Amino acid sequence: MTRISIVIPVHDEADSLPALHAELASVFADGAHGPAEFLFIDDGSRDDSWRVIQDLCRKDSRVGAIRFRRNFGKAAALMAGFQAARGEFVFTMDGDLQDDPAEIPSFLAEMDRGYDVVSGWKKVRYDPWHKVYPSRVFNAMVSSMTGCRLHDHNCGFKLYRREVLDEVGIYGELHRFIPVLAHARGFRVGEVVVRHRARQHGRSKYGVTRMVKGFLDLLTVRFLTRFSQRPLHVLGGFGLTMTAIGGLGMLYLAIVWLDPDHKPIGDRPLLFYSGAFLSIGIQLLSLGILAELVTAYNIRPEDTYSVVDRIPARQEGEASTARVEHADPAEEPR
Repeated sequence: MTRISIVIPVHDEADSLPALHAELASVFADGAHGPAEFLFIDDGSRDDSWRVIQDLCRKDSRVGAIRFRRNFGKAAALMAGFQAARGEFVFTMDGDLQDDPAEIPSFLAEMDRGYDVVSGWKKVRYDPWHKVYPSRVFNAMVSSMTGCRLHDHNCGFKLYRREVLDEVGIYGELHRFIPVLAHARGFRVGEVVVRHRARQHGRSKYGVTRMVKGFLDLLTVRFLTRFSQRPLHVLGGFGLTMTAIGGLGMLYLAIVWLDPDHKPIGDRPLLFYSGAFLSIGIQLLSLGILAELVTAYNIRPEDTYSVVDRIPARQEGEASTARVEHADPAEEPR
């Protein structure tokens, strides 16, 4: 039985793959750390990546591969890898040699302390400054907004227990937020410092737009982790506030209009703003109610909780075989 699956999304990394496979083979040589499989997901590469992967499959029975028809993105590649992975533990890492496979034992040691997700922290980075400093701001923002405090949410070098991936689904570009989504469901998230290496071949696939997309994805994750099962709480809260402000403005204008000596109110800015607040507030309330109806129709019982263990009731006279597992780790998740 496979104990560890290594899922590696690949996009135009033909020059890096032989060296990466050699390093993985060295880490898991002679059955070290248990049976392993290496899954390369070719995300629409236009170089010789698929040919290199085919050669690796022929040389090493532990290597498996999936090839996309075109570039669907890293999240899609990871999902395909998660579905194909057979291991009790699932590693994710990039195929550009910037993640060092020699760090894998450190992840496993951290997992033995009781964590469900272990994320890498590239404390010393060999990326350009215009990627490093915005990334630090983004990481601080994610930690403060979600409560999942990691130094490097963007690091692709992560380790998951199988049950985490069975519960947490991703789409779009939410792959970097899997620890956040897992933390929201009660899984324990830890962090380990990893060595970051400079890119040796090819070029980075990420540009400036990554930060904009990341911020929008952060808003999505914030909503999913706090209000996915009660959308009216956020939409209705804004709606009620705006409706109240608009109503108070209209009430004031009505009182002024009833005054025999009042001045015309038709050209007052307050009339326009009060009407806009009322209109937007009512629309937000209506949207929140519709969102509640959609949620009620689509929600599944297992979406509302996460089970860590079960102890079934016994018939009278039946011997107890229940065991309590998953002891709390010595420290709180970092």
